[in-house]
Amino acid sequence: MGTLSTEFCGIALPNCFANASGPHCVTAEELHALARSNAALVVSKSCTLLPRAGNPEPRYFDTPFGSINSMGLPNLGYQFYSAMAAEIAKQKPYLVSVSGMTPEDNVTIITHIAANVHVHAIELNLSCPNLVGKPQVGYDIEASDRLIAAALKAANGKPLGIKLPPYFDFIHFAQMAEVLNRYPLAFITCVNSIGNGLVIDPETETVVIKPKGGFGGIGGDYIKPTALANVRKFRELLNPSIAVVGCGGVKNGTDAFEFLLAGTQMVQIGTQLYREGPGVFTRISHELEQVMLRKGYQSLDEFRGKLKVME
Repeated sequence: MGTLSTEFCGIALPNCFANASGPHCVTAEELHALARSNAALVVSKSCTLLPRAGNPEPRYFDTPFGSINSMGLPNLGYQFYSAMAAEIAKQKPYLVSVSGMTPEDNVTIITHIAANVHVHAIELNLSCPNLVGKPQVGYDIEASDRLIAAALKAANGKPLGIKLPPYFDFIHFAQMAEVLNRYPLAFITCVNSIGNGLVIDPETETVVIKPKGGFGGIGGDYIKPTALANVRKFRELLNPSIAVVGCGGVKNGTDAFEFLLAGTQMVQIGTQLYREGPGVFTRISHELEQVMLRKGYQSLDEFRGKLKVME
């Protein structure tokens, strides 16, 4: 049987799987359940300066091909997720996701988190699509540049990564990659959900979630091709020192295999974690091992980033 072991942010890990910041990582109970799971590391909910209740319910809806949500960053505040580090780090490496409401909030939060010796890395979320009146910073190249520079200074040497929204045009990939390559980033995560989709129930003739008139972020199967494209293109454009973390539509071992072929170092799971709970990591790890066994691969590095193209 091949090994799923990998390295991320200088840490040797038994496999390449982690939770996506979002589902099942808000409360202490949820974080402890992730720490007991087969995930290689634990990612916190994207946190703000103060606790947030998030958008009104219902704000999540499962569909046959994915999900729509407009959660609005419900979280318990950065001090809670910082305090959790000492407990979680006893079992798994712990990554804190940060999504301050202002640049100043992000600097304050990252400065505090970076000083916590139990936090292994920080993920700065530039891509939350479900905050009323707040645009996604990741679509403003100049604002992203300024915020990344400030965040790296605040991180003071702690590994820092950037969670990105999905991009669709090659020029936008190139523009963002040019910014990212200026900095000693540890990783990028792509992608967050596709913003402002709409799901309609034809029987009731209504939208399926309450916030924003039914508009919300689309996840799951719907976004897998977009996520794979973002992983592939950024892996082609970024400095080799910047790892790419893939996220979007992973529900089985074959999906994970495809993300690794496209060049991802780690694979995050979101919608399927919401559906299935932390046991999803055991199942998908086993399925990836079976894919590797069938193809004769002994390690992830034998096929990672080696996607073939047609001549």
